[in-house]
Amino acid sequence: MRRNRLLTTAALLGAAVALGPAVPHTASAAPARSCSYVAAGYRPTLAYGATGAAVRQAQCLSNAWGGEPPKVVPDGFYGAVMQRKIEWIQTCHGLPASGVVEGRTWHALYHPALDCYVPYPS
Repeated sequence: MRRNRLLTTAALLGAAVALGPAVPHTASAAPARSCSYVAAGYRPTLAYGATGAAVRQAQCLSNAWGGEPPKVVPDGFYGAVMQRKIEWIQTCHGLPASGVVEGRTWHALYHPALDCYVPYPS
């Protein structure tokens, strides 16, 4: 009986280790929930100089990126630092680095890539 329990435990542990890497990890799970300046479905086009709650949402979501990119204070103003960060995020996702937050860029903000091998501009 004890031997069967040990074998079952070992089999379950082996399966968990084998399947662990197959489970996708998204960096956006926590930030998307903690960024609640606007509804997730509200995704207007934003560009340099824009202001308001949607800009705060984009700023908050952009902070999901770890590593080199600076954290942006969600102040609701789309300035030069935010534009540079958005261009970098767009590059990481294979999007044109326009600095304009539109449909595909909103998607990238809500679903950030796990890794980006493009150095952040200094």
